[in-house]
Amino acid sequence: EKPKTKRAKRFLDNRAPKLTENIKNAMIMKGGNTSMTVTQALKDIYALKKPSAVLYKKKNITRPFEDSTSLEFFSKKTDSSLFLFGSHNKKRPNNLIFGRLFDFHVLDMIELGIEKYNSLSDIKVTSKCPEGTKPMLVFAGDAFDHDNDHKRLKSLLTDFFRGPVVPSVRLAGLEHVLHFTALEGKIYMRSYRSLLKKSGCRTPRIELEEIGPSFDFILRRTHLASDDLYKTAHKQPKALKPKKKKNISHDTFGTKFGRLHMQKQDLAKLQTRKMKGLRKRRGPAAAAVVAGETSPKATEGE
Repeated sequence: EKPKTKRAKRFLDNRAPKLTENIKNAMIMKGGNTSMTVTQALKDIYALKKPSAVLYKKKNITRPFEDSTSLEFFSKKTDSSLFLFGSHNKKRPNNLIFGRLFDFHVLDMIELGIEKYNSLSDIKVTSKCPEGTKPMLVFAGDAFDHDNDHKRLKSLLTDFFRGPVVPSVRLAGLEHVLHFTALEGKIYMRSYRSLLKKSGCRTPRIELEEIGPSFDFILRRTHLASDDLYKTAHKQPKALKPKKKKNISHDTFGTKFGRLHMQKQDLAKLQTRKMKGLRKRRGPAAAAVVAGETSPKATEGE
């Protein structure tokens, strides 16, 4: 159905597929039963994700692992491709589900249980990072490189917290660090503010100050997309793929080299710069005419 107003047309154009997609928005919602820990954790993660997030304050009685239709409905409504769902029950206390959608259908879901938690307000510091700061993500632990579930969790957390894609960043803007550590079956999430101190040289000395929130997670259930669907979700348009440049190489120092293919040259026909010193020498008769000793007619008569 075609839009009837210009405002509706702009709204649909904003949601249409693009070569460079919009910033990924996240839906943050709580289930039918929650605890104070889960409620505060959702608020803190919303504070890290703002302004690219929507926080639902009402309860949503749904179970994403059993039925994800309500998540897909809200995804279309808010144009969000990421979600965070919090719940609490006797079997799975203090439960968070991180997930993402592709084409408004659930792609990946990973369930994490909160074992230990310190909120933003619990950690007292002089100043926090401003809203919308693009964080630096650090992943430590062999599990993020070798275990399949942890690999997908790393990809999901990168998608969730990476923020907008920017061409360049100023040094003073690198002030927020999110650190994830996988160790002995647990995931430790820490949030730091980087402080640039004087070092006596051009490069500043870096100090990290914990600002919160901090989580100790345990990995619970996972719902991972198949390899084919995961590959389809990562497919890029042909217009975005860089064209291969032939005969261009770089050395270890980054210097660019180009190779030219030319036909063999005949140096006898090579055009050089015309200079008096490069003129051909004339014969004795021509030299005499130039000097004015004889005339051309007299020479011919003889």
